Amino acid sequence: MLRYLTAGESHGPALTAIVEGLPSNLPLDLEFINHQLWRRQQGYGRGGRMKIESDRVEIQSGVRFGKTMGTPVAMLIQNKDWRNWSEKMAITGDAPDSVVEITKPRPGHADLAGALKYNQEDIRNVLERASARNTATMVAVGSAARLLLRHFGIEVYGHVVELGPVRVDRLEGTIPEIAERAEASEVRVADPEAEKKIIAAIDAAKAAGDTLGGIFEIIVTGAPIGLGSYSHPDRKLDGRLAQALMSIQAIKGVEIGLGFDAARTPGSQVHDEIGHRQGDYYRRSNNAGGLEGGVTNGQPVIVRAAMKPIPTLYKPLESVDMRTKEPYRATIERSDVCAVPAAAVVGEAMVAWVLGQAFLEKFGGDSIEEIERNYHNYLTIIGER
Repeated sequence: MLRYLTAGESHGPALTAIVEGLPSNLPLDLEFINHQLWRRQQGYGRGGRMKIESDRVEIQSGVRFGKTMGTPVAMLIQNKDWRNWSEKMAITGDAPDSVVEITKPRPGHADLAGALKYNQEDIRNVLERASARNTATMVAVGSAARLLLRHFGIEVYGHVVELGPVRVDRLEGTIPEIAERAEASEVRVADPEAEKKIIAAIDAAKAAGDTLGGIFEIIVTGAPIGLGSYSHPDRKLDGRLAQALMSIQAIKGVEIGLGFDAARTPGSQVHDEIGHRQGDYYRRSNNAGGLEGGVTNGQPVIVRAAMKPIPTLYKPLESVDMRTKEPYRATIERSDVCAVPAAAVVGEAMVAWVLGQAFLEKFGGDSIEEIERNYHNYLTIIGER
């Protein structure tokens, strides 16, 4: 079983992740993981925190001479801003007089529900862990799974298809070409004309003290037929992908393939017809997004996620002081105007994680060599059908 746990607060000393279940002898490219962390911090419209932090992962265990040992891999990401918060976030002792408790919950955050659930007087005890800062650990663990998938020729790409009022309608070229153009874009968009409109929309939102959300798309190529299962609801891969993407802060909707448009389209135009040529099955379309019955069907896996506008506004919304019950404007924390391009990178990591889990469930072994034998044997059997 491939699984992970994370710990850490937004302004604490560090973020920590432990990954269990990676096979032995898998090359774990540290610079690849660090590059993914760097990508998460990019994007037009990001806030001041990205200028403070420059995330890099430290491997604490489970790797020797660049390869996994089959034991838990511990990862650490230092919070450079900790030096400015060591008194306000001290682990021991009493709170100093310099600490000002946050008692005005921000609409759209976990502030109010979390403070009531965990019986907290200071909302900082909620927002520190609920913060999207913790998506750094998601990217770190997802990158490890991504390296596993890459070893077997499975690639994960992400790009923005809608941001604020602008929709990307023109996508030309192969999947790698689209991904390459998106990678070169400040807003992770493959269409230069849409990019200009999006940047203008972000500038306008910033000037108005507002924020913007959007939709990103994740595409997985090279996934074999048969990952996931239809045998039980919690093993269906589409359900697991939806859960993983919905676990990312601010994600409010997920669709696969045609998604909601499938509900508006006649069945004759929705389902992907099957053909056979040169010994292989193929599809004439990919409206299902590479998944049928919770199982990969050999087509690219296509998943989209909708991110709401960031709820921390520089023109804050109305709230109530939890201590006095008097109306107030919500507390202002340092924030982004738009983080959709960064969320796409987190989405890539979470999709890679779920695909990595499903891959090991299907072809699992204790070492990468054992998995290679299982995988290639399966492909041979599939090719004979």
